[in-house]
Amino acid sequence: MAKRPHDHRRLPRRRGEALTGAIFEAVVDELRDHGYAGLTFEGVAARARAGKASLYRRWPTRLDLVMDATRHLFSDAGLVNDTGSFRGDVHALLCRMAGLLHGVAGEALRGMLGDSIGASARADERRSVADWGHGAMREVARRAAERGEIDGGAVSPRRFKAGPALLLHCFLIEGLPISQQTVADIVDEVVLPVFGLTDQEPPLPCESCGTTSDMQ
Repeated sequence: MAKRPHDHRRLPRRRGEALTGAIFEAVVDELRDHGYAGLTFEGVAARARAGKASLYRRWPTRLDLVMDATRHLFSDAGLVNDTGSFRGDVHALLCRMAGLLHGVAGEALRGMLGDSIGASARADERRSVADWGHGAMREVARRAAERGEIDGGAVSPRRFKAGPALLLHCFLIEGLPISQQTVADIVDEVVLPVFGLTDQEPPLPCESCGTTSDMQ
C-alpha cells in the first residue's frame, strides 16, 4: 500500500523564522535535485511541509522565492575572510564565490538572471542578482583601507564591483569550471591594479574553493 503524503495541517504549526528557514532550506534542496527550471511551489511546499498558498502570499513568483532564499543562505557576509592582507582577502573571496558557483548558488543565479533578463519591470531584481558578492568586496576594501594597504579614496562602487562582476561574467559566458588560474588572474591583473596595487607575487593555489587547477 502506497504511503500517504504528510498533511502539513496535522503537523505542529511553525511561524516566523522557523517556517521561513524551513522554506529556504527546501528551496536549496529542490534546486539541488531538480535545478531552477524544475523548481515548483508544490515541490518546495511539500519538502518544507508548508501550505502552498502561504508561499504564494509571500512570494508571487519563483524568481521572488529563489532570490530571497539564496540571499538568505548565500549572503555576502558569509563570503568574507580575514587573511591579514587585501590581496589575500580578495583571493579568498573570489575562490569562495567560484566554489559556490559550481553548486546550488550558481544554478540559482543562472536561472534568476534568465527569468529577469527580458522583463523591464524586473530591472531591480536583475541588478540584485548581478550584484552578488559586491557587498563582500566592499567590506574587504574598507578593511584594507583601514589597514593602510590601499587609499581610502579608491573604495568606490565601480572598483569594488570589478572582481565579482568579472568572475560572474566568466561563469555565465565561459561556463564551468572556473580554474584557479582564472581566479588568480582576476586578482592580480584586474582587482589589484584597479586599487592602485602592482608588482604582486602570484596567489597561492586555492585547495578548497571548488575551482580546478587546469588553465581556462
